[in-house]
Amino acid sequence: MKKLLLIIYLLISLTFRAQHLLPNEEVIYSFETKNGKKMTLVKDKNNKYIQYRFGTKNKIEMEFPKERNKESWKQFTYNSYHRGGGKQNAGMDLNYLLFKNNNYKYQIFRTYHAEDESFSTGITITDTNGKEIEITGLYKTQKGCMCYLEDTEVKKEDFGL
Repeated sequence: MKKLLLIIYLLISLTFRAQHLLPNEEVIYSFETKNGKKMTLVKDKNNKYIQYRFGTKNKIEMEFPKERNKESWKQFTYNSYHRGGGKQNAGMDLNYLLFKNNNYKYQIFRTYHAEDESFSTGITITDTNGKEIEITGLYKTQKGCMCYLEDTEVKKEDFGL
């Protein structure tokens, strides 16, 4: 009887755990932070929606947008810049995904600079006064690539370089 109760308890707790990835979804890009949180950008396998999720493995603290529908694609803006040529040409790969939620601007970033062979990823959050908070991602934990957004319905914006 104790084993049965334990199994039921585990099944219930797993059911209510936060889900960064639903069965009908695939990861576009994700990474973990120094504070043990996780950012996951997902899309429906049939491109019905895109959604940003942030939180711990047990609790999603933020989902954007709330509605999972075709209109979600229009709420994000993607821009990127790629320059090859290695160190001698200051090669770089810059990827940014932007969205606004509750008067805050969110910018998910992934960068590479050939000059010092540096990689970075994270989220920059800007309030209405221009104050920025940066959440540093652990680059070694990243999965996927924001470059996959090139062939989606997300708005594209010229990088302006």
